[in-house]
Amino acid sequence: MDEGADLVGGQRVANVAGTQEPIYGPTAIDSVANQAKTTPYSVLGKGDLTWAAMNSTCVETQTFYLMADSGHIGMAQVIYSNVAGITTTCQFNTKIFYPDGKTPNLWSSDALSNYGFDDQKLSYYADGCAITLKEDATSYSIKSATNEASIVNLTVSQAAPGFQVGRDGKTYFGTDLKNPWGSMRHAFWPRCKVEGSIITKSGELDFKGRGFFAHALQGMKPHHAAAKWNFVNFQTPTYSAVMMEYMTPPSYGSTIVNVGGIVQDGEIICAGSANSAQHTEIENDPENQWPEPKAVRFLWSGKTKDGKPVSAEVAGSLGKRLDKVDVMAEVPGFVKTIVGSVSGAKPYIYQYSPQQRLSLKLNIDGKEMSEDGTLFSEATFIS
Repeated sequence: MDEGADLVGGQRVANVAGTQEPIYGPTAIDSVANQAKTTPYSVLGKGDLTWAAMNSTCVETQTFYLMADSGHIGMAQVIYSNVAGITTTCQFNTKIFYPDGKTPNLWSSDALSNYGFDDQKLSYYADGCAITLKEDATSYSIKSATNEASIVNLTVSQAAPGFQVGRDGKTYFGTDLKNPWGSMRHAFWPRCKVEGSIITKSGELDFKGRGFFAHALQGMKPHHAAAKWNFVNFQTPTYSAVMMEYMTPPSYGSTIVNVGGIVQDGEIICAGSANSAQHTEIENDPENQWPEPKAVRFLWSGKTKDGKPVSAEVAGSLGKRLDKVDVMAEVPGFVKTIVGSVSGAKPYIYQYSPQQRLSLKLNIDGKEMSEDGTLFSEATFIS
């Protein structure tokens, strides 16, 4: 390679890993909340589940959150990441939290080789790993033998329709929003039935229970899109309440974008962007100075399909956290390249599932109901 080409390549890497962005302000983001004013949400069809697999800087994930009847909480995730069209890396992650509060969390993360997609880009495969969408597009099979510490064989099936907020689930970034330079999209299956198991070195864990599936695409440098995240997955015997909220860095006006909804078996009650995640009690983490949440209040607001007002709340103490993830210590090298050079970026994820069960308080057109459930939530601080 001649020096000129090398310089261009180096410049492309610098552009990707680039430090601070200028302050473009809130006019350089077109939140999905704008779509939600006229189309609060759209039900996912088969075509909405395709992998974008972009050939430019992106992080795309399919994550299956698991709540077993046994009390175990788990996650299975595939990550597709591209840096500036130069390198693409894929990773399969599993995590298991044990209900006894004593067994250490099990975390497996493995780079995948020979990855690919089916013709329609609906199913993903790599050596020792396959995430297959069934023909009727209502269930996924997740199989992985990439790590002998956690051999995954699960089926996650819709118990309620999937949705994305707005028409396409996307928030767009750029100074010319007709030609945006970045985007962020989320698509959810908020209420699923889970069958199957994860075999660990200490035996097979039956993950029969509930699940939540999220397909996310950050079509830009991830730390440029979001400085903070809140994730909520609340499952009761009758309802599921889910939410993903992020705040952009100051470069996009510290704008808050929230997507979420409430469903029951077979039906979306409401979904949209008029929700919020509040940390009602915090404690400074001496290790990194982040304001770790100790108590929360999650609020949902929307309308049923026949126009009745819906509001809901999950609030209370988070109790002892499940884990604190130092992202720079745990994520694969390629993500470090994207995040590491940002001045002041020190990403940490705090994960919770309160032992003291919280309840969903739901009000549909003045009729109130309340039901206890299981919460899995994350608070992520990046910059």
